[in-house]
Amino acid sequence: MTTQSTLTIIGGGLAGCEAAWQAAGRGVSVILHEMKPEKFSPAHHLPGLAELVCSNSLRGDSLENAVGLLKEELRRCGSLVMEAALATRVPAGGALAVDRQLFSDHITAKIHSHPLIRLERGEVAAIPADGTVIIASGPLTSDTLAESLARLTGDRLYFYDAIAPIVSADSLDMTKVFAASRYGKGDGADYLNCPLSAGEYGRFVDELVKAEKVPARDFEKIVHFEGCMPVEEMAERGVETLRFGPMKPVGLIDPATGVEPHAVIQLRAENRDKTMYNLVGFQTKLTWPEQRRIFRMIPGLERAEFVRLGSLHRNTFINAPALLLPTQQLRSDPRILFAGQITGVEGYVESAASGFLAGVTAAGLSHGQLPDVPPPETALGALMVHITNADARHFQPMNVNYGLFPELPGRVKKKEKRQKLAERALAALEEWRGKL
Repeated sequence: MTTQSTLTIIGGGLAGCEAAWQAAGRGVSVILHEMKPEKFSPAHHLPGLAELVCSNSLRGDSLENAVGLLKEELRRCGSLVMEAALATRVPAGGALAVDRQLFSDHITAKIHSHPLIRLERGEVAAIPADGTVIIASGPLTSDTLAESLARLTGDRLYFYDAIAPIVSADSLDMTKVFAASRYGKGDGADYLNCPLSAGEYGRFVDELVKAEKVPARDFEKIVHFEGCMPVEEMAERGVETLRFGPMKPVGLIDPATGVEPHAVIQLRAENRDKTMYNLVGFQTKLTWPEQRRIFRMIPGLERAEFVRLGSLHRNTFINAPALLLPTQQLRSDPRILFAGQITGVEGYVESAASGFLAGVTAAGLSHGQLPDVPPPETALGALMVHITNADARHFQPMNVNYGLFPELPGRVKKKEKRQKLAERALAALEEWRGKL
């Protein structure tokens, strides 16, 4: 196999290592930059590559979960991260969990052993001015590199996630929810509204104030600006604060009663197919069990299925829909690709998937070809559609979930839906792989 021009990859996390492995496996010479051990982020401690920080679990391994499907797609595509995970697996029931140290050691050894990959230790302060580059610097990108990225992206770079929960549309009780925009503006179906009586509102606020919160890590202690104030902190300011903030009922008439509710929680469609809805203004640092308990007190959300729970934490990411092509190439400079959590994918497996696709694309560019993007029916493709085709005005990082996938044709029983989505995805994946 003929070696082409050198590919530069910045970041030795899961995305950067996966990208390097895929590109080198296609005959491309790679320089992989990793700032450890010369410099560590506040959350990293191991000197090796592909360090797992938050958990040793790569989440569910069943096709009932979209992340399980994504892992199966990566296995079939020859993913280094999936190889390492299976080699270092530890018992964890239905989840894929690994020994963190052995996982990092496995990937580090593989990268060192590949004749076309050169690992260079030390911080990269600026984006190389020429050649193909993959930026996979992760959610804790160094301040120096972040400044360079801010200039590159026109300041469309974010340093904190202020994430509100997202619920599955088919889990809503539509007998209690009504569609309307304030004062009848725009499309009447722009928002769904969950009305609360005075008593329901009072109980809801009381539970928010008492609920268990996730403590901020030392490097995450920030002064919240008003645009991303956690909902529970607003509740602590006074019982009426939320009614004059994200829960204000002004301009909304409940058709069931003909009057304005005491308070409302608005749900905004998260995707074009309206299979998922975002709780508007409900970014939060409540623990996940508390979020499920308290937000299911909301009328219409009693049986809500959460495809993403809320959070507020340090996370450097770009406004990918405004900046990236479907191939993860930068629109303004297509020789530059982004990969991993900096693109707005959330989670270790998703980061590896983004790195896999960036490595394949970069290899194709080095050979004078541009590979097809995976079809949206696959987990790989659905994830890419989200980060490159979502509404840039409201873009937030996202884990893979079945709400991102195109709907199945015809009527499908709910209990069979995920299995059929997985079967369709794997068939589409095999067809796509044949074109690579």
